[in-house]
Amino acid sequence: MNSPLYAAIDCGTNSTRLLISDGTNTLTRRMRITRLGQGVDATGRLAPEAIGRTLEVLTEYAGLLASHEVAGLRVAATSAARDAANSGDFFGPARELLGVEPELLSGTEEAELSFLGATSGLPADGGPYLVVDIGGGSTEFAVGAGSVAGSRSTQMGCVRLSEKYLHHDPPLPEELSNCLAEVEFHVDEVRRAMPMAASASRLVGLAGTVTTVAAVEIGLAEYDPEAIHHFVLTKPAAEDVFRTLATEALADRVHNPGLEEQRADVIVGGCCVLVGIMRHLGFDECLVSEADILDGLVLSQVASGPGTASSGSGDR
Repeated sequence: MNSPLYAAIDCGTNSTRLLISDGTNTLTRRMRITRLGQGVDATGRLAPEAIGRTLEVLTEYAGLLASHEVAGLRVAATSAARDAANSGDFFGPARELLGVEPELLSGTEEAELSFLGATSGLPADGGPYLVVDIGGGSTEFAVGAGSVAGSRSTQMGCVRLSEKYLHHDPPLPEELSNCLAEVEFHVDEVRRAMPMAASASRLVGLAGTVTTVAAVEIGLAEYDPEAIHHFVLTKPAAEDVFRTLATEALADRVHNPGLEEQRADVIVGGCCVLVGIMRHLGFDECLVSEADILDGLVLSQVASGPGTASSGSGDR
């Protein structure tokens, strides 16, 4: 590739991910489950072992970055770091490893970057799109055609809801009901704040919960991004995967083709978010996207040009 390369790292609640790209062609995309948000909802702090796991992966990513000449790097932290009183315990060592200051993105910034990444490969006249990024600690909603007309960040995600409600293996019916009730509460808030969300032409789903449900529905023995990207996940298929995973014990659930073992303990919580959104906003299908906030972070640098080592207005 002759165009300048840019890199982005997303330090999320459940996973830590890296993208190196010129904005059109992907050189490398990596994902590791690090569970940075372990226990944050209950304690308000990042656990030392969670920080350690994430820094170990960032060390690996720093080695990859050193082997490529990148014109810029953005490192973003999201829900877990937003909610933790001791995020500095993670940011300092991360800065030393990567050479740039991590950005603590607001929910609005996270939603807008996810929208930018997800819609970059979609027809401009196909909107308005409702882009939903289901994370470990939060879920972002952004709606628009070409640009964001409205956005909302909610305090629901696969790790947060699993830790809060799903304590039995498999989850008890009342635990699932309570989890789904909280999802309905947040979706109703989104509907009130963004009435245009339910009338969007297309629902676009991002991140690990959505891609995993698609992979399980397809029955992928090995994960294949090309098979996942822009796969149309119907509501009946999403509901079927949800029923299957929610009624299996963890030891059985892990054997579903398409389900990564490290995600198996929080996938039911994520399914509650996905099916709850489809139920309460009235979408019959979801367009699954491999392009997400990482792509948005890279594209923001492409637009600014070389030298954007760390940009954005996120709180430090």
